[in-house]
Amino acid sequence: MEKELNILWTNADPVTAEKMVFMYAGNSLKRNWWEKVTVIIWGATAQLIADNDAIRTSIISLIDQGVYFSACKACADQLGVSGQLEEMGIEVKYWGEPLTEILQSGKKIISV
Repeated sequence: MEKELNILWTNADPVTAEKMVFMYAGNSLKRNWWEKVTVIIWGATAQLIADNDAIRTSIISLIDQGVYFSACKACADQLGVSGQLEEMGIEVKYWGEPLTEILQSGKKIISV
């Protein structure tokens, strides 16, 4: 069974992004704590990415390291940032059902 971690990122604080979400996601792969890491962008975090150059740079670096990013389409569409996220290589999709499946299946998830 693949060791897979999902990080549900809803906190739009840039310090929390850099010092928890990005640090743990990157180190998780680098140190082989997890085989696959997915960061789920939900709510205000989509706007933070669109507005903050440093956050975008960090995400691009993490994508290059193998961290997978996917954003809630409903949120990104409502905030008008879907195109910007997709241009960065971030998947944009409806996350309601997939999140429910993760929770009901008992897969590993951190909510930040």
